[in-house]
Amino acid sequence: MTENTQNKTISQTEPANVALVNSPVRTQSSQPSQPFKRNDFRGGDRRGGQGGRRGGGRRPERGPRIKPEFDNKIINIRRVARVAAGGRRFNFSVAIICGNKKGMVGVGIGKAADTALAIDKATRNAKKNMITVNLTKDMSISHEVSAKYSSGRVVIRPAKGRGVVAGSAVRDVIVLTGIKDVGGKIISPSKNKLNVARATIEALKTLAPSKESKEKVSVVKKEAVKSK
Repeated sequence: MTENTQNKTISQTEPANVALVNSPVRTQSSQPSQPFKRNDFRGGDRRGGQGGRRGGGRRPERGPRIKPEFDNKIINIRRVARVAAGGRRFNFSVAIICGNKKGMVGVGIGKAADTALAIDKATRNAKKNMITVNLTKDMSISHEVSAKYSSGRVVIRPAKGRGVVAGSAVRDVIVLTGIKDVGGKIISPSKNKLNVARATIEALKTLAPSKESKEKVSVVKKEAVKSK
């Protein structure tokens, strides 16, 4: 290879070498690179706000759910039709039992075009017709009772140590009243739950106050007389 060709090759490579020498050296930064976020190209975090909720702010914490005073049991829901000029119109009839399991119970019925409204009406009617049952110290009954309402007839007997031995609407009324260790029986041919439930209520109305309750009443009366 001649000297002229060597000089040409050197002159062609010099600009590239000069560019490499003059270019700034890239050094690794001491700060760690931040991880890639999925929402970087979507205009920020989709959740928005400081609390991660759209609209800003945190969702208020819910307090403990308040337990209702009375428990409910729906025993019958049926659709009722009435004939009008434009055709048949349907309503709903609901029968419900309400009780606090501490000696108070009631049966109510409600009618409306919507089931939720009918249940609300039936609940209010049951609370309006609520009774207080005379129970013993062990939350049982002191003697046998029986009653008849329309076509329903029931008998309730104390059964110590056996729990609640009953069925149908009789059991629902007894459980929501809070009675323990009793046996109930439907002795009528009709098994209409509304009539059976109301017959059970009539039977519980006839319960005489137990000895413990009589003693409590006498003590309260004596204390009232002394205070005067």
